[in-house]
Amino acid sequence: MKINDFKLEVYFGQYEFTAPYLLTQSDCESMEIKELLAMEPGSEKEFLNMRLGYTETWGDPELRAIIAGLYENMVAEDVMVMHGAQEGIFGFMNVMLDEGDHMIVMYPNYQSAYEVANSVPNCEFSKWYLKDDGEKWNLDFDELEALIRPNTKIIAINTPNNPTGYTFTNEELKSLGEIAEKHDIYIFSDEVYKGLEMDGENRRWMADVSDKGISVGVMSKAYGLAGLRVGWMVSKDHDVLQKNVRFKHYMSICDAGPSEFLTKIALRHSDELLKRNLEIIEKNITLANEFFDKYPKIFSRRSALAGPIAFHKLLLDMPVDKFCDEAVTKKGVLLLPASIYDFEGNYFRMGYGRANVPESLAKFEEFLIENGYV
Repeated sequence: MKINDFKLEVYFGQYEFTAPYLLTQSDCESMEIKELLAMEPGSEKEFLNMRLGYTETWGDPELRAIIAGLYENMVAEDVMVMHGAQEGIFGFMNVMLDEGDHMIVMYPNYQSAYEVANSVPNCEFSKWYLKDDGEKWNLDFDELEALIRPNTKIIAINTPNNPTGYTFTNEELKSLGEIAEKHDIYIFSDEVYKGLEMDGENRRWMADVSDKGISVGVMSKAYGLAGLRVGWMVSKDHDVLQKNVRFKHYMSICDAGPSEFLTKIALRHSDELLKRNLEIIEKNITLANEFFDKYPKIFSRRSALAGPIAFHKLLLDMPVDKFCDEAVTKKGVLLLPASIYDFEGNYFRMGYGRANVPESLAKFEEFLIENGYV
């Protein structure tokens, strides 16, 4: 197959490991292996005594059971462990989309959620656009219904959304499930930021809401453990899971045993890790809001309901791409322009999940001052 470049990863490949002030990262603060092992006395010895052989393609049975326990109505057999969320997204779209199919994607979104459709002959996708009301992002469900065709096979959502932070309410998730069941459409739900809600409403997983729902989770984002490269796909539709596991045979084959071991520890302490990262996010958002309030002629900030990212608007009479390029080349402050998502408008993504956000914000302010923007 031929597929277009992954714009976000190409962009990060230029700057992610060289720019000193990463103010756009979509993951949360990470931790050392010894910190994670310290959560369970005796686990360090067990970890060091592991044999480095192959693991089960479906994932460690105990890990699958732990992941199932995050859901309301799932068992281990409803869980497939993946090599990160990316493998789950890419694999699902490859095995489920056929020539002549149509899909709908919540937009903007992670590129792999829709890019595979471009590589399948006569396969099309429609964009269900998030709209900016001047304060926050919104979606219109009537527009979603209007986009559905007789050959629509998948509706791809990402909630909390990357890059806007928009998050479906439980009522909206229920409506999505009803739409999917009415039209016999799969709801593919990228939920890698679930657990970082800031409005007091604990969201349900899409796979719990509807049997047409496929939920994808990962250790990288809400948990801040991207180096583990462990994700999962959950569904009551075992035919979908079987198709995906057979595609996995051509990708990772199986996950890394050490990563699965560490993931089990992390998920047994899920609430603790999520609470830790949510506290970091909330403190950083408070600082960022104070920052934006100082410069109302330069920025128009947008609120997010959940997750460590938001999509703000640059008000200066200059392309946001140029502004972001100057920030990283002149001051080492990395931001992500809307063009990376092929999304129109002078928007840029800011991340709140890292512990060094206060330092990065200070450098961002220095950039504004030194370059005459204030």
